[in-house]
Amino acid sequence: MSQQTHVPNSVDGAQPQDGARRDPRLLTTVASPSGWLQALRRNIRGGELGPLPVIVGLLLIGLVFQSMNDRFLSPQNLSNLTVQIAAVGLMTTGVIMVLLLGEIDLSVGSVSGLAAGVVAVLAVRYGTSEWVAIGAAVGVGLLVGLIHGFIFAKMGVPAFVVTLAGLLGWQGVHLNLMGSDGSINTSSTGPIAMLTQTYFVPVVGWTLVLLTLALYLVSVLTVERKRSGAGLPHKSLVEVLFRAGLLALPLVGGVWILNQYKGVPLAFLIFVGFVVMLDLVLRKTRYGRMVYAVGGSSEAARRAGINVDLIRISVFGIASTLAALGGVMLVSRNFAASVSTGGGAELMMAIAAAVIGGTSLFGGRGNAYSALLGGLVLGAITSGLLLLQMDTSVRFMITAAVLLIAVILDAISRRGRKTHARGGA
Repeated sequence: MSQQTHVPNSVDGAQPQDGARRDPRLLTTVASPSGWLQALRRNIRGGELGPLPVIVGLLLIGLVFQSMNDRFLSPQNLSNLTVQIAAVGLMTTGVIMVLLLGEIDLSVGSVSGLAAGVVAVLAVRYGTSEWVAIGAAVGVGLLVGLIHGFIFAKMGVPAFVVTLAGLLGWQGVHLNLMGSDGSINTSSTGPIAMLTQTYFVPVVGWTLVLLTLALYLVSVLTVERKRSGAGLPHKSLVEVLFRAGLLALPLVGGVWILNQYKGVPLAFLIFVGFVVMLDLVLRKTRYGRMVYAVGGSSEAARRAGINVDLIRISVFGIASTLAALGGVMLVSRNFAASVSTGGGAELMMAIAAAVIGGTSLFGGRGNAYSALLGGLVLGAITSGLLLLQMDTSVRFMITAAVLLIAVILDAISRRGRKTHARGGA
């Protein structure tokens, strides 16, 4: 008796092949609004919450603060918010890389302060070119991260201990570097200041929106055409256009609002640029897949032939480099570096933003856009409370509550994935 073969109909929005029969064992999604809603409900039941909780949280935060102060959603306040989150956002992007390994980096705040001290000392005390000073500061961050990664990966010292020592040690180096001055003022017109003081005219913002949407459509349609030609499940043109429309909504709305004030800030573009670049690296490159593999199970990754030590060292190097760039942004925004730069709440805010944005503390799950989403949540809370003239203590308490909710949702998601046999990572 011959065995009958069933060909998959569609998976997650894919279209059936001509003449194919549906395998009832597969979960399928019809390319229609009702089909997409069914897929969304299925993912939620399976613990795949994605960015939904963060997006809902942002909407609620916006509604609450706007009802309490009508300046919250004003173009000026939203523009200031995008600049304010850039420094910590860059630090968060690096923290996400470490969290994907299932580890933690407690030194990013101290590294950002050290980088701030290096750029200020070189540019002001020694009269070095500001571009050279920025490069040196970022280079110091890279070196620090490689040292942390080497001690962790090669000597077996837990990352928590290594980076805790780094938190204390690099803060000490920073204090020694600043000397008795305590604070060094930088130029308000040079390249350092330009990082947070530059705004682009409206035509630049709209051009970036069009280029982003065009690149998205070309890349997705190319991939789906190849999948179709190979007889693999693929997304329909309707679904691709629908997803492009969803992407266009925040892009068009954000640029339109920012253009009502001074235009799109360079600082925010730098932050978003690193987020997008890191996302592409994690999703589209062999290196990114290895990072997820090491975070999911380092032993399994080692047996699969992955150089686990090299991945760990490189990830800590990336994290500290981005922390250093965040420190340069802090100097640019304040026109000064001081002994307190990077030594305040920056570390906790960076870790909180990563977790609130959706990166798992248990490793192997998350993406670069967690930095953007989490940064917007914390930035919106800070901005709203400042407009209401509330004390810093209130901001810390609210941030703690939001962070706890995010961790609870992460734990619930892991439980849901285990229940539905999707893995516990």
